[in-house]
Amino acid sequence: MAQHSFRSGAAAAGVALALLAAPAASAAGALSPHTGTTGTTGAPGRVVASRFVPGPCPKTPEPIEALATARCGYLEVPENRSRPGGRTIRLAVAVIPAASAKPAQDPVVFMSGGPGGETFDDIPFLVSSGLNRDRELIVMAQRGNLYDEPNLACPELDRFNSASVGLPSYAPQTERLMLDAVKRCRERLTADGIDLSAYNSTENAADFADLRTALGIKQWNVYGHSYGSNLAMTYLRLHPQGIRAVALDSIAPSQYVSLPFAWAGAREGLDHLFKACAADPRCKSRYPDIERTLNEQVRKLDANPLTLNVRPPQGGDPVKVVLDGGALVNLLVAKAIPFAEVPAAIDELGRGRPERFARARAAGAAQVVGQTAHGLTNSVVCSEWVPDHSASDVLDAGRRAFPDWPDPVLAQAPQLAFQEQVCRVWNVPDRTAAMRVDPVSSVPTLFFNGTGDMKTGASWAQKTARALPHATTVQVPGIGHWVVPQSPCAQKVLASFLARPTAPDTGCVAGLGWAPFTITPK
Repeated sequence: MAQHSFRSGAAAAGVALALLAAPAASAAGALSPHTGTTGTTGAPGRVVASRFVPGPCPKTPEPIEALATARCGYLEVPENRSRPGGRTIRLAVAVIPAASAKPAQDPVVFMSGGPGGETFDDIPFLVSSGLNRDRELIVMAQRGNLYDEPNLACPELDRFNSASVGLPSYAPQTERLMLDAVKRCRERLTADGIDLSAYNSTENAADFADLRTALGIKQWNVYGHSYGSNLAMTYLRLHPQGIRAVALDSIAPSQYVSLPFAWAGAREGLDHLFKACAADPRCKSRYPDIERTLNEQVRKLDANPLTLNVRPPQGGDPVKVVLDGGALVNLLVAKAIPFAEVPAAIDELGRGRPERFARARAAGAAQVVGQTAHGLTNSVVCSEWVPDHSASDVLDAGRRAFPDWPDPVLAQAPQLAFQEQVCRVWNVPDRTAAMRVDPVSSVPTLFFNGTGDMKTGASWAQKTARALPHATTVQVPGIGHWVVPQSPCAQKVLASFLARPTAPDTGCVAGLGWAPFTITPK
């Protein structure tokens, strides 16, 4: 689940260590010489301090305009706070100035999705959504991410994901290749002395608490999306000091998120799409049996997969793709097909024309090697999402959600294939008891969810908000995962929430609806 943004659907649907050297502190983008610290007692006679060290901004593959004026550096923290005297790790930080000449004194700190998704790549979307319009925007790469030291990238898994588009989704051969990639990554990281058990949401939350203190910030606002919303709720529960307001986008609540949870989200998002088509006279007339057709195609492709040579949408030579029932479901959940085209794509597939889905599958062959911190992904998923349920729980949840689909498809949570086996290889302690806790807080909280989201269903916001007396929930029709960058209305609501957390203006939501669906000739 590392790739959770609305931009990465096709790549993530496949299956779902260069350390950054710090040049001279005089480089553009460095913070002032003052170094903030927050100390924790380590071995006898010395203090292990979390401290901020000014430094240059990361050199991203594509220039990020906002980093040209940002103040950057590293937060140095203990790798494992339960082991005093252990190693220290460095987390990349950027403070992006407010666009306003008179900014508010309470900045916004961003918690990105994944876990393991590349954080700095999200900055252009945050800036274009107005997150730094009236206050500073603070971005920190969660421990183990790209630009951190250490970086828990797994090129082995990136290469597997690229090759997996040409493999049957859930075949024994595919499983063996994936587990081999996981094993090689784990062996390499642990050989470098990395404590994989320390890369979890509790340590992540403590990192952000230390960042606020190290930067000398009295009070800030928190905005997290997808796994970042999970982390934000953990942070609110464990470190409530200094939090003015919390905005949660595409909530993945820590007390619920699991492999069976994934099937509920897929069902809810697809139901909203089917109902939106039925409510659109042109879509209903042209595609009257879209759900039945999808059910038929999942069964048909599971029994008789298609093998095709397809040119990826981003160009290049044709690649071999296998389109089976599992691939079809993963592509839909990942939003590899834009919502407006889904009814047309399903109808075409039912008529023997699989091109839209095949091209989306082929896009997954172009993985960016080394960008995603799969090590963080596996450590969080295997300690917090997987341990407290069985393989039969996943299958039962799938059967409840999609009773017409075959068991081989339903036995694997969408975009989370072979996780029981992966976690046996990854071998980190069970932390579910620490995470299955309802948050209770009086801090104003805003929930955004898109009704088309097939990863984290929109109804989870209402469930989570019950324990939060000052919560506001907003559902945006026709939007998928990560709402704010895709919705000008959501951006307005978020701006009003940051200005007045107890009374956000949600008026624009009432006029929203699904975008028109693509209508193909009969």
